[in-house]
Amino acid sequence: MTVNEKAQLWLDSDKVSAELKDEIKSASKEQLNDMFFKNLEFGTGGMRGLLGPGPNRMNIFTVTKVTVGFAKYLLNTYSDAKVRGVVLSHDNRINSRLFVLTASKVLNDFGINTYIFDSLRPTPELSFATRYVHAVGGIMVTASHNPKEYNGYKVYDDTGCQLVPEQIQPLLDIIANLGDELTLTYTPEAVRGEEKILSSEVDDAFMQKVHSVALNPADKKVIKIVFTPQHGTSSVLGRRLFKELGYEFYPVLSQCDPDPLFSHTLSPNPEKKEAYTEAIKLAKQVGADLILTTDPDADRCGLGYKMKDGEYRLLTGNETGALLIDYVLSNRHQRGLIKSNSVICDTIVTSTLGEKIAAHYGVGTRSFLTGFKYIGSAINKAEKTHEFTFEFGYEESYGYIFADFCRDKDSLESLLMIAEMTNHYALEGKDLGEKLEELYKAYGYHICKLYDIYFEGESGLKRMAQIMDSLRHDHLKEIAGVKVVKIEDYELLKTYSEDKETDLVGFPKSNVLKFFLEDGSWIAVRPSGTEPKCKFYYEAVDTKKEDAIDKPEKFHHAVLKLVGIE
Repeated sequence: MTVNEKAQLWLDSDKVSAELKDEIKSASKEQLNDMFFKNLEFGTGGMRGLLGPGPNRMNIFTVTKVTVGFAKYLLNTYSDAKVRGVVLSHDNRINSRLFVLTASKVLNDFGINTYIFDSLRPTPELSFATRYVHAVGGIMVTASHNPKEYNGYKVYDDTGCQLVPEQIQPLLDIIANLGDELTLTYTPEAVRGEEKILSSEVDDAFMQKVHSVALNPADKKVIKIVFTPQHGTSSVLGRRLFKELGYEFYPVLSQCDPDPLFSHTLSPNPEKKEAYTEAIKLAKQVGADLILTTDPDADRCGLGYKMKDGEYRLLTGNETGALLIDYVLSNRHQRGLIKSNSVICDTIVTSTLGEKIAAHYGVGTRSFLTGFKYIGSAINKAEKTHEFTFEFGYEESYGYIFADFCRDKDSLESLLMIAEMTNHYALEGKDLGEKLEELYKAYGYHICKLYDIYFEGESGLKRMAQIMDSLRHDHLKEIAGVKVVKIEDYELLKTYSEDKETDLVGFPKSNVLKFFLEDGSWIAVRPSGTEPKCKFYYEAVDTKKEDAIDKPEKFHHAVLKLVGIE
């Protein structure tokens, strides 16, 4: 069936709203093709896409279809799925509440009880609540840090962890056999499931766990904090947290309302400097020492600190991660809490600085594919096998956890620990930049850069495939004049080193390539699992800052030239 034929089915259907039909009618040829040329897919962070009509968009039809699949999967997997039920939550985005209520109804139709909050709640609380009420699964409706035109849908198992590949494949197989989302029908159970509203008890229990990660709660509070939830889900709990901790803090009030249009922020993404514009203005007015921001679903956390000259410097996820690892492990080491099998968990695209710091304290590192679900899954297994003792988990994309009560990245824990760390060093007369410089001098300068290149539509998918094929089969010998000493191919699960080929074990297949260079630097390339873009990661390592700082850009220009992008 052609794109135009698929579009006509939507236009002819009495199920489709006039608003969605108008979008189809006004779409350009390229937009129409993107709406209908494929089905919206699950990636590293679940199903995420633009709002609108068609199988490649987020709408009540695609949400219904995937929820029918999830219901069938849960009934196949858990004998008590109907009674134990599913917890659902959502962020502030357009149609988020509608999608939760739609999904809840579908699950109830299959006889499965559901638990929903009375309003938006953070992703980490959804993870916690799934375990708290002993549910068999969870659903979080969110597009995380993406622009306002997006929404998304993430699924969790009974441990509060997003489904990993071996779990999600049976779900994908079920969804693939459901047929067209527009004509999908099912027969509701005679005894429907019950939809229950979760009480504030869950909020209180979650916040109690957040407080439990503190290392030096009795420290005198000497810093001022500016906080913004970017119109998202941490607005209530984030402000509550700072009040309970006793900090002098100032919320960016214009960004505290759950606005689906993100009217008062230039970007809801803590990775983007534009996200800090209003916070910096307020910080300068009140003389704040620290700026903290979370993304809309409150799993990521970014920061800026006041330098000696009064200006504010934003730290990357890798820089913040390194500081947190040193702060957490040094404190636990001093108290004799580090065990012989203690580990931190990171990803294959995270800076190696954290690994070096951990090793200094006798802590190992486990690296996983991109996607916090792999870290959460490893924590689940370790809880049963005692294979390792979890100390800290993080991704370069601003996500951190400090305990295992939550199986997804948690900005509430991060808000607490970053504020405590900043305050602790302030009591010693240091700012975060000075502490970071100490780490660089001890372990070498690690300069990391991430470049995103967008490839929209069907042609974009083909172009990204060409880029990966080119890099995969050319077996590069050097990049920007620096010798490539090893290549890891996570799609073929092979390692190439000195003309030798060995198996790459311990990872599921993923379309990622990583190049290790002779000078200790590395480069990784992967198509995004949730957005139409290819991500290029670079880490340059050197004992001298001036020698490391320009390397990532040089490497990037060299790689783009190699794949034919000027």
